[in-house]
Order: sequence, then structure tokens, then C-alpha cells
Amino acid sequence: MASNEDKPAAKEDENAGNWKDSIFNPRTGEFCGRTAKSWGLILLFYLVFYAFLAGMFVLTIWVMLLTLDDYVPKYRDRVPHPGLVIRPKQLDMLFNRSQPLQFAQYVQTLESFLQHYNDTEQERNVACAAGGYFEQEGEVGEQRKVCQFKRSDLSLCSGLSDSTFGYTEGRPCILLKMNRIIGLKPRGDPYVNCTAKRDTPIQMQYFPSEGRFDKMYFPYYGNKLHERYVQPLVAVKLLLNKDDYNTELTIECRIEGSDLRNNDDRDKFLGRVTFESQSKSRE
Repeated sequence: MASNEDKPAAKEDENAGNWKDSIFNPRTGEFCGRTAKSWGLILLFYLVFYAFLAGMFVLTIWVMLLTLDDYVPKYRDRVPHPGLVIRPKQLDMLFNRSQPLQFAQYVQTLESFLQHYNDTEQERNVACAAGGYFEQEGEVGEQRKVCQFKRSDLSLCSGLSDSTFGYTEGRPCILLKMNRIIGLKPRGDPYVNCTAKRDTPIQMQYFPSEGRFDKMYFPYYGNKLHERYVQPLVAVKLLLNKDDYNTELTIECRIEGSDLRNNDDRDKFLGRVTFESQSKSRE
């Protein structure tokens, strides 16, 4: 007859055996409660299931790609009007005209940006007739021609006659351009108009004359078809005098004279841009 002391030990051995059998039962050959055949069927099911999902995903992407054009975005309704941007990119420019290191970054930015507009580079493009759209037909994938926009057209703001773009004399140049939009053909005669947000106006000079974006630079056919395309520029030279120095000036530039929007309260860069400039005197 077994003693009472032997019963707990036997019970512990039984529990240990049950725990081991739950992992692998040598009598039935089950692993974690399933036979090899059962595990095989489950793995096969999930293999087929996920392969089907992957196939559906690939098929969906393939069908979607068939609807896309390699050269023109399918949906363009959210960007019908271009934004207006400036170079240098800073919207708050502070400099002392007697200290070149303070405006060296602005000069370097303008010089680097205008490299694509060098006359020698633009001679490779077409001398288009001004005043009308430069619409082109061509085979699929054929490169479209580009109208010349020479750096020298910016005159005093070209950096050719004055390598500091007017910063040493306290009359800096600001370059403006519109964002690229495929197929854009602005109506009217778009031009840039800049005003200072103060009671007394600031004298400004525009290059090309009257700050116009000529229609011959439109439409744009996209990066793949118009690889050499460069946006037309308008340079604004701020003709500051001694009364304007040491004063923070807020200037707003807008695209006027066309159907391009410039008064959207939700987007302050749509057809317009506002920046601040302060030129310190030599003293």
C-alpha cells in the first residue's frame, strides 16, 4: 500500500507528463495538438490564401498603371493655378550693403540659379516669336522644343554687369518665377506687380520690361518631354533710397493681367508671394 508521502510525487509526475504531451505526444504523433497532416493542410491553406491576396494586389497595380500616361499626370485638377516663388529663397532678407559676407549667400544663390539661363546655354534653344503660345505637335515621347530665355534679358539684374546683383549699392534684385504646370496657357497678358505694404511707395524696376511673362513660354509639356525647359523670369530691382535704409520693408508681388488666381486666402503663395527686406546703411 502506497504511503501518503508518495501521492504528491506521483501527481507531480503526472502533471509533468501532461505538459510534455501538450507539446508533443509520442503516442499520437501530435505536435501542439495537431498531427503532421493537419499542420500541412493549415500551411497549404494560408499559402494559397496569401498568394491569392498578393496576386490580387499585383493585378490591381497593373490595371492602375495601364490607365496612367508616362508624360502627363492623370489628375491635375488640384493645381490649376501656379504659385509664385522668389530667388533667393529667403522670405526675410536682412543685410548690410557695406559687409559683403552678410549678402554673399544671396548672391551665390542667384548666381547658381541663373547658370541654366546663361546665353551660351540658351543658344541651344529656339528663338521664338513673342506674343503667342508655342504649341507643338509631336510623336509619343518626342522631345519638345524650348524657347530661349537669356540671362542677359534681365539687364541690371542679370549678374553680368553687376556681380553682386545690386546688394553692394543697397538696391537688391529679386527674381520671380511661376511654378510649372503642364498644359498651362494663361489668358490675357500676365505680368508681375510688386507693392510695399506702407503708405509711401517704393520705386522698383522690372526686367524684362514691365515684368511680363511672355506667352511664348507656354504651354509646358512636362519633365520628360520638355527636359531643357526653363521657366520665364521676372527680376525686380528695389530702388531704395536713404530713407528706406534701416527699415523693414514688407513687399508683396502678384501676377496680374491674366486669369491666374492671386487672392486665395487659403494659399498665400498662389499667384503671389510676400517677403521682407531690410538694408542697413554703411554707417
